[in-house]
Amino acid sequence: MKIKAILAAAVATSAIANPTLAQDKSDWPESFTIGTASQGGTYFAYGSGWANYMAETLGISGGAEITGGPMQNMALVHTGDLNFGLTTMGPARESLEGNSPLAPGMAMDNVCAMFPMYETPFSVTTLSSSGITSIDDIPDGATIGFGPAGSTSDTYFPRMMETLGVDFERRNGSWSDLGTQLQDGLIDVVAFAAGIPIPAVSQLEVQTDVNIIGMTDGEIMKITEAFPVSEFTIPASTYQSLEKPSEVVSMWNFAIANCDVPDSLVYEMVKTTMENNDKMVSIHKAAKTTVPQNYTKNNVLPWHPGAARWFNENGYEIPEDKIHE
Repeated sequence: MKIKAILAAAVATSAIANPTLAQDKSDWPESFTIGTASQGGTYFAYGSGWANYMAETLGISGGAEITGGPMQNMALVHTGDLNFGLTTMGPARESLEGNSPLAPGMAMDNVCAMFPMYETPFSVTTLSSSGITSIDDIPDGATIGFGPAGSTSDTYFPRMMETLGVDFERRNGSWSDLGTQLQDGLIDVVAFAAGIPIPAVSQLEVQTDVNIIGMTDGEIMKITEAFPVSEFTIPASTYQSLEKPSEVVSMWNFAIANCDVPDSLVYEMVKTTMENNDKMVSIHKAAKTTVPQNYTKNNVLPWHPGAARWFNENGYEIPEDKIHE
């Protein structure tokens, strides 16, 4: 009897010390996939690292998938083709309201928020040899790369440029491809929207001289009045090409889940992510803001019940009417 009691106590202690191992995984999928974006962008680097971290920690097979970015991730997560994804609040709102260009009229309402990621700054990069040092310098008819079709940049940056009076030819492609095209003189400008530092920009500035262009106060005022963005400062330390902080605008990103993914799996993923910021920052520096205090930045998507449980247990209040039923 004593041996049985000791064994029972040991099991109970183990369950308390490692709740993930004690978690009932009977309804968990055999594997999971996270929708990211194109290679060379922050979504792919962040999402791939996060997928590997979750798989290793939770003992479930998982990985990242290259996609067209936030708009496509919303669609794939909504339909259940992907368990998880990364999105930006602007595309999330348009998708939720049935205004996604990928599926006009389809209200993508089976997508739930998991946790805050980081802000996506909108910034412009050119070759120093172009002589372009401001948005106003961009010549009429310039070819601008806006990232993958349907990405946050492709959805909003062309409209922003039009609002600022820029006349341009539009080009799409992965961030890595557009960086190469810029370096080879095939395009004039790349309009990046991604978490910083953007891998493609970091690689580009090692290989050639570039100008990383911010916005004037007047440009920022026009953009913030017209789009769901806010002011943002890119620190000078972000890129070796920046001599001083660059003032731009930004939009928040969140990790998302299909609302039918088991609550217990989402709970463990959110718990592991929110309680280990050092690990997340080691995956990508943008994760400095992947902290629970930023949960208030979601004013678009319903919360997944598993995610809401962790936030509410830890003092971050999410009301019932904001949680998916």
